[in-house]
Amino acid sequence: MSSRFAPRSTPTRTTVRGGETAIPQAASQGIPRQATAGQTRTWTPPYPLNLGLTTGPLRRGPADPTFRTTPAGEAWRASRTPQGPGTLRVALRGDTVEAEAWGQGATWLLDQLPQLLGESDAPEDFTPRHRLLAATAHRRPGLRLIRTGLVLESLIPSILEQKVTTDEAYRAWRLLVRKYGEPAPGPVPAQLRMHVMPDPRTWTLIPSWEWHKAGVDNKRASTILRAARVAARLEEAAGMEPLKAQARLELIPGIGPWTSAETIQRSNGAPDAVTVGDLHLPGIVGYALAGDRTADDEEMLRLLEPYAGQRHRAARLILLSGHTPSRRKPGMPKFDIAKI
Repeated sequence: MSSRFAPRSTPTRTTVRGGETAIPQAASQGIPRQATAGQTRTWTPPYPLNLGLTTGPLRRGPADPTFRTTPAGEAWRASRTPQGPGTLRVALRGDTVEAEAWGQGATWLLDQLPQLLGESDAPEDFTPRHRLLAATAHRRPGLRLIRTGLVLESLIPSILEQKVTTDEAYRAWRLLVRKYGEPAPGPVPAQLRMHVMPDPRTWTLIPSWEWHKAGVDNKRASTILRAARVAARLEEAAGMEPLKAQARLELIPGIGPWTSAETIQRSNGAPDAVTVGDLHLPGIVGYALAGDRTADDEEMLRLLEPYAGQRHRAARLILLSGHTPSRRKPGMPKFDIAKI
């Protein structure tokens, strides 16, 4: 493959959006047990696994209180599972995944570990038809599409990302989770400052001025409140076929195709759930596949048609390639409603 398509030495904003999160390989002797031991599990996936690339889409910014990484090669995740809050710590030792979990949701998190790390994914169904995609797929054999089995934890931050910059959305998520969530169970290192997101009832009790202080306008706040009130019905979507799952989410006013796709890509591991209605993605895909930086959603879907069934994977590989057009105009302007 030509070096033209070689990955960049450091992640860019675009590759980070594609899920590029650096997690060092754990030391050969494995990850050290914490003083407060939790439930453990080891699992050897029957495929190459890049822990950072696979779990990267769970990270909502570098200071996400629900997902952190450490120089020791660990990924820490705080989740609200059907059994309650739980903390999961994962690392790779050679080809073996070592995991430890704490809290009421510990058993559930360990049971779901293979699904989280792409066991149900089928990258062999993807046939690259463009040189860029072939090169990127070849250089990233450890990329798997996750399936968390949890809807609200991906839906709420996706709603926060509607029509604002990622920095604004990440800030809102961080502030609200730290203020209204609960400390992650287990011996989480203090410097990680991890929290489990609020339960559905708590989301509905957040005062209007706190949404305002977090920079969340009334439209997005109202959408989250509507979703939280029917959380149980929305969580059922994790067990549905992707199209039916999207349809279930889109019954909520304020949730459209962009938000539903961004959610089920994570909760359902949907390989074909391409994100439409995005400010930048059509131009990125158009530029990568046809040299057309002005492509709209219709043109993007036309270009991705050869990858029907795997369009999300194709779009993600494009993002991870870093082969994107230079900006000709400023990005979306920031507007801090908390200052009004």
